[in-house]
Amino acid sequence: MEGLIVGLSVFVLASFVGFELINKVPPTLHTPLMSGANAISGIAVIGALIIAGPRDWNVTVILGLIAVVLATINVVGGFLVTDRMLQMFKKKEVKA
Repeated sequence: MEGLIVGLSVFVLASFVGFELINKVPPTLHTPLMSGANAISGIAVIGALIIAGPRDWNVTVILGLIAVVLATINVVGGFLVTDRMLQMFKKKEVKA
């Protein structure tokens, strides 16, 4: 029970700190930080694949499978957002 309370406290505090940090990021740094976040999400995909690896279906494997799906969505969405932001900086071609 004590471990659950400590873990929940750390989660809540980390959520508040993360929210405050993200709100303080200027727009010019958003694209580089998205690229870093994509790399971290890629690591999360690998970790989730390791957890979801065993063939026995139990709660851990199911949670690992959910983690793989969510982390993959996060990586793909992050790359799409980063690509869209980088497209804004390219020169537009003049149509003849």
